[in-house]
Amino acid sequence: MKLKNYIKEGQKLPLFGIGPYLIYGTGLFTVICIILFVYIFKVGNLTGNPVWVFRMIGGILIVFGFIIWFVGALRFGMDKSITENKLKTDGIYAWVRNPMYSGCWILITGISFMWHNICMIPVFFINWGIMTIVLRNTEEKWLANLYGKEYEEYKRRVNRCIPWKRRSG
Repeated sequence: MKLKNYIKEGQKLPLFGIGPYLIYGTGLFTVICIILFVYIFKVGNLTGNPVWVFRMIGGILIVFGFIIWFVGALRFGMDKSITENKLKTDGIYAWVRNPMYSGCWILITGISFMWHNICMIPVFFINWGIMTIVLRNTEEKWLANLYGKEYEEYKRRVNRCIPWKRRSG
């Protein structure tokens, strides 16, 4: 799948990739689940102290997700790397290969926690699965074709979706 959002001649990858489709899709799925579980079927709604626990976790995830997205999207020059056809592996990209997607995924998970509904917990894992499948079949293939061995080595060192300390070797 080739997307046509190139900035300059010779650019090998689309600037936005599959991102808008992936994020809007998982966001819409999450909103539909919130509407179904919380408002239509009214199943899994918690009361009492768990409400505050879910909201605190949700708030933390929203902030954490936004920070990860912001740093990945706006603070480490990803746009320049894409337009110059260079693999980005430093900064936050040394911790997670897809900080913009990860940040949005964590943020959407935080939003779903704000409704303090136990039925929303599987949505977190479903969205992670969707993100993993889509990235494996689109951007990871594009990057492997473009960067070859360099990207394969990078994949072995750095997690796809969960920001985590760089693995050795």
